[in-house]
Amino acid sequence: MTLIHMNVLMAFSMSLVGLLMYRSHLMSALLCLEGMMLSLFVLAALTILNSHFTLANMMPIILLVFAAYVAAIGLALLVMVSNTYGTDYVQSLNLLQC
Repeated sequence: MTLIHMNVLMAFSMSLVGLLMYRSHLMSALLCLEGMMLSLFVLAALTILNSHFTLANMMPIILLVFAAYVAAIGLALLVMVSNTYGTDYVQSLNLLQC
């Protein structure tokens, strides 16, 4: 395993630890999810470049489009929650209310 792969895996694991530890704000959870998606994109691109598998060249682009889509939905949810509740604390959300 090269040093680049170890750095990308460390970035993914740090984002995962950040998501598990600092989940009080919705914005910090969204940033950690975005970091995880970007590290997966870099890992997929490096793997395809190293394996010379030309049929899978579109996979990192599809992953990046999916990450942008999830980020857009997450930011829309953040704006809706902050306008409704006045804060982005996850603890203030009650999912059982209609």
